[in-house]
Amino acid sequence: MNLENKRVLVTGGAGFIGSNLANTLAENNDVVVVDDEYLGVPENLDDNVEYHKKSVLDDDLPTDVDVVFHLAALSSYKMHEEDTLKGAEVNILGFINTVQQARDGGCDTVVYATTSSIYGSRTEPSPTTMDVMINTGYEASKMGRENYAEYFSNHYDMSMAGMRFFSVYQGYGGSEEHKGEYANVIAQFADDLANGDTPVLYGDGTQTRDFTHVDDIVRGLIDAGEYELDGIYNLGTGRQVSFNELVEMLNAELGTDTEPDYIENPIPDDVYVHDTMADCSGMEAETGWQPTISLEEGLSQVCSQYARTLPSQ
Repeated sequence: MNLENKRVLVTGGAGFIGSNLANTLAENNDVVVVDDEYLGVPENLDDNVEYHKKSVLDDDLPTDVDVVFHLAALSSYKMHEEDTLKGAEVNILGFINTVQQARDGGCDTVVYATTSSIYGSRTEPSPTTMDVMINTGYEASKMGRENYAEYFSNHYDMSMAGMRFFSVYQGYGGSEEHKGEYANVIAQFADDLANGDTPVLYGDGTQTRDFTHVDDIVRGLIDAGEYELDGIYNLGTGRQVSFNELVEMLNAELGTDTEPDYIENPIPDDVYVHDTMADCSGMEAETGWQPTISLEEGLSQVCSQYARTLPSQ
Protein backbone atom coordinates (compact mmCIF):
# COMPACT_ATOMS: atom_id res chain seq x y z
CA MET A 1 0.00 0.00 0.00
CA ASN A 2 1.36 3.40 -0.95
CA LEU A 3 0.74 5.65 2.04
CA GLU A 4 -0.01 8.79 0.07
CA ASN A 5 -3.41 10.40 -0.36
CA LYS A 6 -4.92 7.97 2.15
CA ARG A 7 -7.14 8.61 5.13
CA VAL A 8 -5.30 7.49 8.26
CA LEU A 9 -6.29 7.26 11.93
CA VAL A 10 -3.71 7.65 14.71
CA THR A 11 -4.99 6.83 18.20
CA GLY A 12 -3.03 8.40 21.03
CA GLY A 13 -1.98 10.79 18.30
CA ALA A 14 -1.45 13.83 20.51
CA GLY A 15 1.23 12.04 22.53
CA PHE A 16 4.97 11.79 22.05
CA ILE A 17 5.28 9.13 19.36
CA GLY A 18 1.75 9.64 18.06
CA SER A 19 2.15 13.33 17.28
CA ASN A 20 5.45 12.76 15.49
CA LEU A 21 3.78 10.03 13.42
CA ALA A 22 0.63 12.06 12.71
CA ASN A 23 2.53 15.16 11.63
CA THR A 24 4.77 13.13 9.32
CA LEU A 25 1.83 11.28 7.76
CA ALA A 26 -0.07 14.55 7.30
CA GLU A 27 2.51 15.73 4.77
CA ASN A 28 0.95 13.38 2.19
CA ASN A 29 -2.26 12.05 3.73
CA ASP A 30 -5.55 12.98 5.35
CA VAL A 31 -4.79 12.29 9.01
CA VAL A 32 -7.31 12.09 11.84
CA VAL A 33 -6.19 11.82 15.46
CA VAL A 34 -8.05 10.72 18.58
CA ASP A 35 -6.61 11.23 22.05
CA ASP A 36 -8.16 11.43 25.52
CA GLU A 37 -5.48 13.95 26.62
CA TYR A 38 -4.32 11.83 29.56
CA LEU A 39 -0.76 12.63 28.46
CA GLY A 40 -1.38 13.86 24.94
CA VAL A 41 -1.34 17.55 24.09
CA PRO A 42 -3.28 18.70 20.99
CA GLU A 43 -0.83 21.57 20.51
CA ASN A 44 1.72 18.94 19.45
CA LEU A 45 -0.22 18.50 16.21
CA ASP A 46 0.12 20.46 12.99
CA ASP A 47 -2.85 22.48 11.80
CA ASN A 48 -3.58 20.10 8.92
CA VAL A 49 -4.31 17.19 11.30
CA GLU A 50 -7.97 16.57 12.13
CA TYR A 51 -8.26 16.21 15.92
CA HIS A 52 -10.92 14.59 18.12
CA LYS A 53 -10.79 14.45 21.90
CA LYS A 54 -12.02 10.89 22.40
CA SER A 55 -11.21 7.70 24.27
CA VAL A 56 -10.49 4.49 22.39
CA LEU A 57 -13.32 3.06 24.49
CA ASP A 58 -15.88 5.33 22.79
CA ASP A 59 -18.37 3.81 20.37
CA ASP A 60 -18.15 6.48 17.66
CA LEU A 61 -14.49 6.58 16.64
CA PRO A 62 -13.63 8.11 13.22
CA THR A 63 -12.62 4.77 11.71
CA ASP A 64 -13.65 5.46 8.09
CA VAL A 65 -9.98 5.13 7.15
CA ASP A 66 -7.55 3.10 5.07
CA VAL A 67 -5.04 2.43 7.88
CA VAL A 68 -5.17 2.58 11.68
CA PHE A 69 -2.05 3.31 13.74
CA HIS A 70 -3.07 2.37 17.27
CA LEU A 71 -0.71 3.92 19.81
CA ALA A 72 -3.19 4.81 22.57
CA ALA A 73 -2.28 3.08 25.85
CA LEU A 74 -1.41 3.42 29.48
CA SER A 75 2.23 3.08 28.68
CA SER A 76 4.21 2.24 31.81
CA TYR A 77 4.51 -0.19 34.69
CA LYS A 78 3.67 2.51 37.22
CA MET A 79 0.47 3.58 35.46
CA HIS A 80 -0.78 0.00 35.58
CA GLU A 81 0.14 -0.55 39.20
CA GLU A 82 -1.86 2.54 40.13
CA ASP A 83 -4.98 1.18 38.40
CA THR A 84 -4.65 -2.33 36.97
CA LEU A 85 -8.28 -2.51 35.84
CA LYS A 86 -8.03 0.76 33.93
CA GLY A 87 -4.80 -0.41 32.33
CA ALA A 88 -6.42 -3.59 31.07
CA GLU A 89 -9.50 -1.71 29.94
CA VAL A 90 -7.63 0.89 27.90
CA ASN A 91 -4.87 -1.35 26.55
CA ILE A 92 -6.94 -4.42 25.68
CA LEU A 93 -10.60 -3.40 25.40
CA GLY A 94 -9.65 -0.07 23.81
CA PHE A 95 -7.60 -1.95 21.24
CA ILE A 96 -10.40 -4.44 20.47
CA ASN A 97 -12.94 -1.62 20.24
CA THR A 98 -10.81 0.39 17.83
CA VAL A 99 -9.97 -2.56 15.57
CA GLN A 100 -13.57 -3.78 15.52
CA GLN A 101 -14.88 -0.37 14.50
CA ALA A 102 -12.17 -0.09 11.85
CA ARG A 103 -13.06 -3.53 10.48
CA ASP A 104 -16.75 -2.64 10.41
CA GLY A 105 -15.81 0.45 8.41
CA GLY A 106 -13.87 -1.55 5.84
CA CYS A 107 -10.30 -1.02 7.09
CA ASP A 108 -8.17 -4.16 7.19
CA THR A 109 -4.72 -2.72 7.96
CA VAL A 110 -3.72 -1.97 11.57
CA VAL A 111 -0.30 -1.10 12.98
CA TYR A 112 -0.21 -1.08 16.78
CA ALA A 113 2.21 -0.49 19.63
CA THR A 114 3.15 -3.33 21.92
CA THR A 115 6.27 -3.48 24.13
CA SER A 116 9.82 -4.80 24.29
CA SER A 117 9.55 -5.08 28.09
CA ILE A 118 8.29 -8.65 27.74
CA TYR A 119 11.78 -9.80 26.73
CA GLY A 120 13.01 -9.16 30.26
CA SER A 121 16.67 -8.35 30.93
CA ARG A 122 18.98 -9.44 28.12
CA THR A 123 22.49 -8.48 27.10
CA GLU A 124 21.99 -10.28 23.78
CA PRO A 125 19.71 -9.07 20.98
CA SER A 126 16.09 -10.10 21.57
CA PRO A 127 14.39 -11.73 18.57
CA THR A 128 10.61 -11.71 18.27
CA THR A 129 10.68 -15.51 18.17
CA MET A 130 12.04 -15.99 21.69
CA ASP A 131 9.90 -17.20 24.57
CA VAL A 132 8.73 -14.43 26.87
CA MET A 133 7.50 -14.24 30.45
CA ILE A 134 4.90 -11.82 31.77
CA ASN A 135 5.84 -10.16 35.06
CA THR A 136 3.71 -6.99 35.18
CA GLY A 137 0.18 -5.84 34.42
CA TYR A 138 1.57 -3.57 31.73
CA GLU A 139 3.25 -6.48 29.96
CA ALA A 140 0.12 -8.62 30.35
CA SER A 141 -2.02 -5.91 28.73
CA LYS A 142 0.30 -5.63 25.76
CA MET A 143 0.44 -9.41 25.32
CA GLY A 144 -3.36 -9.42 25.47
CA ARG A 145 -3.27 -6.91 22.65
CA GLU A 146 -0.94 -9.15 20.63
CA ASN A 147 -3.20 -12.15 21.20
CA TYR A 148 -6.29 -10.31 20.00
CA ALA A 149 -4.34 -9.02 17.00
CA GLU A 150 -3.59 -12.64 16.09
CA TYR A 151 -7.31 -13.37 16.36
CA PHE A 152 -8.22 -10.50 14.02
CA SER A 153 -5.53 -11.63 11.60
CA ASN A 154 -6.52 -15.30 11.55
CA HIS A 155 -10.29 -14.93 11.80
CA TYR A 156 -10.85 -11.84 9.66
CA ASP A 157 -7.74 -11.88 7.44
CA MET A 158 -6.64 -8.44 8.63
CA SER A 159 -3.05 -7.18 8.46
CA MET A 160 -2.11 -6.67 12.12
CA ALA A 161 1.45 -5.43 12.71
CA GLY A 162 2.56 -5.32 16.34
CA MET A 163 5.58 -3.08 16.89
CA ARG A 164 7.76 -3.63 19.97
CA PHE A 165 9.56 -0.34 20.62
CA PHE A 166 12.94 -0.06 22.36
CA SER A 167 13.48 3.05 24.55
CA VAL A 168 12.18 5.76 22.25
CA TYR A 169 13.57 9.25 22.82
CA GLN A 170 13.37 12.85 21.73
CA GLY A 171 14.23 16.02 23.59
CA TYR A 172 11.87 18.24 25.52
CA GLY A 173 10.24 21.03 23.59
CA GLY A 174 6.63 20.03 23.07
CA SER A 175 5.61 16.40 23.01
CA GLU A 176 7.50 15.38 26.18
CA GLU A 177 7.99 18.50 28.26
CA HIS A 178 4.77 18.23 30.29
CA LYS A 179 5.14 14.52 31.10
CA GLY A 180 7.54 14.82 34.03
CA GLU A 181 8.44 11.35 35.34
CA TYR A 182 6.75 9.73 32.34
CA ALA A 183 9.00 11.50 29.83
CA ASN A 184 11.76 9.50 28.17
CA VAL A 185 14.90 9.20 30.29
CA ILE A 186 17.16 11.04 27.81
CA ALA A 187 14.88 14.08 27.88
CA GLN A 188 14.80 13.97 31.69
CA PHE A 189 18.58 13.61 32.11
CA ALA A 190 19.38 16.29 29.51
CA ASP A 191 16.99 18.74 31.12
CA ASP A 192 18.45 18.09 34.57
CA LEU A 193 22.03 18.62 33.41
CA ALA A 194 21.25 21.71 31.33
CA ASN A 195 19.46 23.32 34.26
CA GLY A 196 22.12 22.54 36.85
CA ASP A 197 20.16 19.73 38.49
CA THR A 198 21.44 16.26 39.31
CA PRO A 199 20.06 13.33 37.31
CA VAL A 200 18.85 10.48 39.52
CA LEU A 201 19.88 6.95 38.58
CA TYR A 202 18.46 3.76 40.06
CA GLY A 203 21.00 1.35 41.52
CA ASP A 204 24.54 1.73 40.21
CA GLY A 205 23.68 3.09 36.74
CA THR A 206 24.95 0.02 34.91
CA GLN A 207 21.51 -0.83 33.49
CA THR A 208 21.42 -0.54 29.72
CA ARG A 209 18.88 0.48 27.10
CA ASP A 210 18.64 0.32 23.33
CA PHE A 211 17.89 4.02 22.78
CA THR A 212 15.98 4.59 19.52
CA HIS A 213 15.25 8.00 17.99
CA VAL A 214 11.57 8.76 17.45
CA ASP A 215 12.18 9.59 13.78
CA ASP A 216 13.38 6.02 13.19
CA ILE A 217 10.34 4.68 15.05
CA VAL A 218 8.04 6.79 12.87
CA ARG A 219 9.68 5.46 9.70
CA GLY A 220 9.24 1.92 10.96
CA LEU A 221 5.57 2.44 11.72
CA ILE A 222 4.93 3.91 8.29
CA ASP A 223 6.85 1.05 6.64
CA ALA A 224 4.69 -1.44 8.54
CA GLY A 225 1.57 0.21 7.15
CA GLU A 226 2.88 0.48 3.62
CA TYR A 227 3.98 -3.16 3.52
CA GLU A 228 0.79 -4.24 5.31
CA LEU A 229 2.83 -6.33 7.72
CA ASP A 230 1.21 -9.04 9.82
CA GLY A 231 2.86 -10.33 12.98
CA ILE A 232 5.30 -8.97 15.56
CA TYR A 233 8.32 -6.77 14.79
CA ASN A 234 11.04 -5.02 16.79
CA LEU A 235 12.07 -1.40 16.32
CA GLY A 236 15.43 -0.61 17.90
CA THR A 237 19.10 -0.09 17.08
CA GLY A 238 20.83 -3.24 18.35
CA ARG A 239 23.13 -1.11 20.55
CA GLN A 240 23.19 -1.08 24.36
CA VAL A 241 24.25 1.99 26.34
CA SER A 242 24.30 2.17 30.13
CA PHE A 243 22.75 5.04 32.07
CA ASN A 244 26.24 5.91 33.34
CA GLU A 245 27.50 6.17 29.76
CA LEU A 246 24.44 8.19 28.79
CA VAL A 247 25.10 10.78 31.49
CA GLU A 248 28.74 11.01 30.39
CA MET A 249 27.68 11.54 26.77
CA LEU A 250 25.15 14.22 27.75
CA ASN A 251 27.71 16.00 29.95
CA ALA A 252 30.14 16.04 27.03
CA GLU A 253 27.51 17.34 24.61
CA LEU A 254 26.27 20.05 26.99
CA GLY A 255 29.69 21.05 28.30
CA THR A 256 28.63 20.25 31.84
CA ASP A 257 30.30 18.08 34.48
CA THR A 258 27.58 16.86 36.82
CA GLU A 259 27.75 13.52 38.59
CA PRO A 260 24.47 11.60 38.94
CA ASP A 261 22.80 10.81 42.23
CA TYR A 262 22.41 7.09 42.81
CA ILE A 263 19.38 5.86 44.77
CA GLU A 264 17.92 2.47 45.61
CA ASN A 265 15.73 1.18 42.81
CA PRO A 266 12.08 1.57 43.91
CA ILE A 267 10.96 -1.04 41.36
CA PRO A 268 11.21 -4.66 42.52
CA ASP A 269 14.10 -6.62 41.03
CA ASP A 270 11.79 -9.31 39.65
CA VAL A 271 9.98 -6.81 37.43
CA TYR A 272 12.69 -4.25 36.65
CA VAL A 273 14.19 -4.71 33.20
CA HIS A 274 17.92 -4.15 33.62
CA ASP A 275 19.13 -4.57 30.03
CA THR A 276 17.53 -4.35 26.59
CA MET A 277 18.72 -4.71 23.02
CA ALA A 278 16.73 -5.26 19.83
CA ASP A 279 17.08 -7.82 17.08
CA CYS A 280 15.41 -6.08 14.11
CA SER A 281 16.32 -8.63 11.48
CA GLY A 282 12.67 -9.48 10.86
CA MET A 283 11.72 -5.88 10.17
CA GLU A 284 14.75 -5.39 7.94
CA ALA A 285 14.01 -8.55 5.98
CA GLU A 286 10.38 -7.56 5.37
CA THR A 287 10.82 -3.87 4.58
CA GLY A 288 14.52 -2.96 4.45
CA TRP A 289 14.06 -0.74 7.51
CA GLN A 290 17.17 0.11 9.51
CA PRO A 291 17.79 2.81 12.11
CA THR A 292 19.52 5.83 10.60
CA ILE A 293 20.06 8.18 13.57
CA SER A 294 22.98 7.28 15.82
CA LEU A 295 22.75 7.99 19.52
CA GLU A 296 25.51 10.59 19.16
CA GLU A 297 23.54 12.44 16.49
CA GLY A 298 20.33 12.10 18.48
CA LEU A 299 21.89 13.48 21.66
CA SER A 300 23.26 16.40 19.68
CA GLN A 301 19.71 17.16 18.54
CA VAL A 302 18.37 16.83 22.07
CA CYS A 303 21.01 19.13 23.55
CA SER A 304 20.91 21.76 20.81
CA GLN A 305 17.76 23.28 22.31
CA TYR A 306 19.75 24.25 25.42
CA ALA A 307 22.52 26.10 23.56
CA ARG A 308 21.04 29.53 24.29
CA THR A 309 20.53 28.94 28.01
CA LEU A 310 23.85 27.33 28.92
CA PRO A 311 26.71 29.59 30.04
CA SER A 312 29.38 30.18 27.41
CA GLN A 313 32.25 27.73 27.64
